[in-house]
Amino acid sequence: MNTNQDQVAVIGAGIGGLSAAYDLANAGKPVTLFEAADHVGGLAAGFKLPHWDWSVERYYHHWFQSDKYILGLIDELGWSEKVRFPRPLTVMYHQGKFYPFDSVLAALRYPGLGWGIDKIRFGLVGLYLRLTNNWKPLEKTTVDAWMRKWAGDKVYESMWEPLMIGKFGEEYAKEVNMAWLWARLHARTTRLGTFEGGFQAFSDQLADRLREMGVAIKLSARVKSIRPADGDRLRIAMENEGEHTFDQVLNTTSPGLLARLAPDLPEAYLAGLLSLKSMGAVVMVLSLKHQLSPEGYYWYNLPKNAGFPLLSLVEHTNYLSPDYFGGDHIVYIGDYLPTDHPYFEMTKEALEEKFIPQMKRFNPAFSLEWVNHTWLSRTKYAQPVPLVNHSENIPAIRTPITGLYFASMSQVYPWDRGTNFAVEIGRRAARMMIQDKNG
Repeated sequence: MNTNQDQVAVIGAGIGGLSAAYDLANAGKPVTLFEAADHVGGLAAGFKLPHWDWSVERYYHHWFQSDKYILGLIDELGWSEKVRFPRPLTVMYHQGKFYPFDSVLAALRYPGLGWGIDKIRFGLVGLYLRLTNNWKPLEKTTVDAWMRKWAGDKVYESMWEPLMIGKFGEEYAKEVNMAWLWARLHARTTRLGTFEGGFQAFSDQLADRLREMGVAIKLSARVKSIRPADGDRLRIAMENEGEHTFDQVLNTTSPGLLARLAPDLPEAYLAGLLSLKSMGAVVMVLSLKHQLSPEGYYWYNLPKNAGFPLLSLVEHTNYLSPDYFGGDHIVYIGDYLPTDHPYFEMTKEALEEKFIPQMKRFNPAFSLEWVNHTWLSRTKYAQPVPLVNHSENIPAIRTPITGLYFASMSQVYPWDRGTNFAVEIGRRAARMMIQDKNG
């Protein structure tokens, strides 16, 4: 490798890394993109059977109509006509039944809130959170304390507490700050977007554009370490490809992985990385012969106190036509879990025995004969946990090592993780890198 030309490295070919590489290449920087997997896309990556026209994401993904960063990038690329925004149906569980919950009218009809003052408080709190832009005071208190005070115990315990427990577990449910929930409610839309062919198609097309721009994308290329070299350069050691030096390196992996890759970071920065908490995710995808929800329900919000061993069930083909998947019906079963949860060690077969019988609770006619295939995906870095005053704990994009930058889901706060803010943080880091080199 000619080190005179290999000036910039990006580690991680998720949406953030791809977006950063795009801007760096546009600025005339020679870019090498390292990805440990054999494909691009990161947590938004997907898979595809031969008889499918579209791919299916390993972890369910969608865009909101307010997602200006990802939609803006797609517009720059000239692909806006490939974005689709169906309006699927979301439901809430209450006393053994599911009720639509994807509009103001549906919320007013939802029996779990009762009638009278509770429903009024729910509406006023929701309106306030959608209208206010002042999130900083909200991070000084928890979702649990703020919601109980302003929405009331009944509204909180019916609506938000099951979400918090499902998302963050008993360990963190009462510790997450209110700014996180504000961000979820503030700008989300009922229409959900996707890309023609699936998120993997978007990632592959963006990777192809990067290659046309001269970016070297190295797949199955696992980085072993990032360490300072002579002349303020950085040396990347690979597991199987020796060492390479660069002027600048952008790491887009998790905080814990950066701490392992760059042990020369100052103790205070390393401690900050390692102090950040996150939840993992376990997702099983089912291909079925028949539709699970004849009512056409897309997203089921499931309270664990009702005995569901999972957080959500998503029938993907009640959002996109089964025709895109050769007539197969695609269902996601997902859960956010502590990284030491037994689900991360259980075999796929053991998890099938735990999850698949639950399908009868959604459709009594379901039988094992409906199942064509199952796929299991697990990651221990899926949902950052923002505690009180979390803004004080965000790692700087410019690390204390000259030329080393960090952009991850843990830095998009107060916004929630997702491809939209992966684009924003990746492009923000790229701007810093360009600025620092250009002076």
